[in-house]
Amino acid sequence: MSGSLPGADRGHLLTEQANPLSERLDQLPTDQLVALFCANDLEPQRALERAAPALAAAVDAIAARLGAGGRLFYLGAGTSGRLGVLDAAECPPTFCTPPELVQGVLAGGAPALLRSSEGLEDLADAGQRDLEERGFGPGDCLVGIAAGGTTPYVLGGLQHARSIGALAIALACVSADQVPMPCDIDIRLLTGPELVAGSTRLKAGTATKMALNLLSTGVMVRLGKVHGNRMVDVAVTNTKLEDRALRILRDLAGVSRERGRELLQQSGGSVKLALLMAASGMELDAARAHLARHGPRLRVALEACGAELTGLVQPQGPQ
Repeated sequence: MSGSLPGADRGHLLTEQANPLSERLDQLPTDQLVALFCANDLEPQRALERAAPALAAAVDAIAARLGAGGRLFYLGAGTSGRLGVLDAAECPPTFCTPPELVQGVLAGGAPALLRSSEGLEDLADAGQRDLEERGFGPGDCLVGIAAGGTTPYVLGGLQHARSIGALAIALACVSADQVPMPCDIDIRLLTGPELVAGSTRLKAGTATKMALNLLSTGVMVRLGKVHGNRMVDVAVTNTKLEDRALRILRDLAGVSRERGRELLQQSGGSVKLALLMAASGMELDAARAHLARHGPRLRVALEACGAELTGLVQPQGPQ
């Protein structure tokens, strides 16, 4: 299989090489050890900048598929898979998405979140099988995450995605020259050798987390889940999120917390719908119908009815 190195020496891979900066890591005073990690952890940011064109292409391609009814799957083993599960789990509370829209698929399933089961990553057929069990289809998107690029579990999933016409995106921390992966979009986060050789939960893991943050957030922005820089589809499920929703209503629509609570209650907790009602003066049924016709982007819905939000209002302290 392309990119697979069964039984081979992987020492040449960027993620497996020894970092000359940390040759005496065990002898460093703690303050110098900390300083070395702080300096080295700037590399994930640089790696993302270099991968920006591929990341942008992935955001647009995923958004197009999800806008047409598709879903997004993250597939990985070990740290890579756990990071995918984490990003997927954060989408429903942040963007009020259904849990099935963004899914994290981890080799070994839920038990592998808490206990290492890295041996499962060597099963190439398991990636395809786990995707098939979730009904993964041609209209869906797959981000196969493998820091070293050689994980058979991930490669099998990517190959399956391509074979059925789904969108296949590879995310790895080695160059395509070192390890080619079957994909439509190739994201390479070249963070360099780890300070502890081969421990890709370090820089590679940080870069992966940053990339997944960017992908999911960028996609949700494109899908109308954000107005300006506010999460207008936030799920109001606890007091912290209710406070955030009330502040969004205050800052964007200029309404008091008391009025904001009324609007949230009327809208069933939908911040976007409450904002439309505040700006347009529409009653609930009319606002819901209007948003259904002109949404999901609030800005488009506002323009369609000639309404506008009053703009950012400076907070006046507790109300």
